[in-house]
Amino acid sequence: MEGALIGVCNPLLDISAEVPIGLLQKYELLPNNAILADESKHLPLYEDLVANHSVQYIAGGSGQNTMRAAQWLLQNHPNSTVFIGCVGKDENGERLKNVATSEGVQVLYQEDPVTPTGICAVLITGKNRSMVARLAAANNYKKDHYDSELVQKTVQKAKVFYGTGYFLTVSPDTLVSLGQYAAKTNKPFLTSLSAPFIVEFFWEKVASVLPYADVVFGNETEYGTLGKVLNWGTDLKEIAKKLSEHPKENKQRQRIVIITQGPDPTIVVHNGKVVEFPTLKVDNIVDTNGAGDSFVGGFLAAFVQDKSLEECISAAHYCASVTLQTSGTSFKGTDCSFQFSK
Repeated sequence: MEGALIGVCNPLLDISAEVPIGLLQKYELLPNNAILADESKHLPLYEDLVANHSVQYIAGGSGQNTMRAAQWLLQNHPNSTVFIGCVGKDENGERLKNVATSEGVQVLYQEDPVTPTGICAVLITGKNRSMVARLAAANNYKKDHYDSELVQKTVQKAKVFYGTGYFLTVSPDTLVSLGQYAAKTNKPFLTSLSAPFIVEFFWEKVASVLPYADVVFGNETEYGTLGKVLNWGTDLKEIAKKLSEHPKENKQRQRIVIITQGPDPTIVVHNGKVVEFPTLKVDNIVDTNGAGDSFVGGFLAAFVQDKSLEECISAAHYCASVTLQTSGTSFKGTDCSFQFSK
């Protein structure tokens, strides 16, 4: 299992804090959304957040959160996960590396010597979170790093690949190349829609990767945007069915489409069938930050062990429920009670 699961995304240092709704209004932000920072509009936000609010620093970025979640569930299989992305050659980059490796994730960072490590403001209002990412070095990942001997050896050794929609704004050619390798070798390639703006404004890049996707994750808002972009209507189950039938390179695997809906049942389409899986009831929600990333991490932890689709969803729901009860995406000091089937 060592190095069996590879994740590719934008490594970011999360700066997380509970804030009044007025702060969101000040920077024209929505309560439950994820956007890229507008340099002219949002740059003062980060200093404002640190100076005037009680902040917590977390090793983040969607894909890195997912790998940390997966490795937490894979405690009996050390070093199962590998994360690829770009950081700055600075203190925050070292901090990210130390936190990730301390949680069992192997990192293959490309280091940018001149651009600082990316950061993400996580603004928590009640049970909602608004994320504003300034990619900085994370935006500078180059495919030649993916093509390097060390990364290629790691890719060839791996069993399962996961690339986020967020990474399509950075290096879509890397994800396409990874998807092509996965299809050629009949290894699973999984991806996520990540955020409505990815689907709406980067559709051509999403479309370039979809043919290689064996599993596609997203929430109801992201799939609603997909339905709008492709004129597929508003019925989530119909949108999921259409996406499951979307052209695919690897004919040996039927595409699985997964739609999360917060506390409502998770919609799954596989082999032409639509199934709904009830979520776990969580009474003491602290915040929703990272719950979607953790859902994917739980799914991957089971999937990489060749567990059934039902068990993959169960692991996903469990992992998401743990994150909902903690601030941010933090697993340190949290016991894992999920038991995989033998």
